[in-house]
Amino acid sequence: MGKVAGVDILILVDTGTSGTPAWTAVGGQRGATLSESVDTIDMTTKQSGGYTEHEYGLASWTISADGLYVSDDTGYKALVDAMRQKKKLKVRWQEAGTDTYEGDCLVTSRDLEGPYDGEATYSVELQGTGAPVLTPAP
Repeated sequence: MGKVAGVDILILVDTGTSGTPAWTAVGGQRGATLSESVDTIDMTTKQSGGYTEHEYGLASWTISADGLYVSDDTGYKALVDAMRQKKKLKVRWQEAGTDTYEGDCLVTSRDLEGPYDGEATYSVELQGTGAPVLTPAP
């Protein structure tokens, strides 16, 4: 198992048609964070000996990404369109030379920043819906 540099992690969106995916990198990307979490269910009873007891509950995942704003980028436009049209979007977390996580998501927020003395940047939040699927590298 090799080490992975952050520069080798890409966020891709499916810009193809139904049944014919076309994976497009979100242009200008700088950073990305994949977060997974699991809720817990309190199973404490009077017989728990004074300690709380828990079981696993529902799991969820999110992706946060940011980068330089490229106004005519196809991947970025797909994110904006999905949010504005309230449509699910298929997304991939790709690590160079390794397996890829893929799943459906909702684009829940987008920030666009244009400071007068620097580059224009964006940030997006993607909320996974359903389980991500591990796709082996070719």
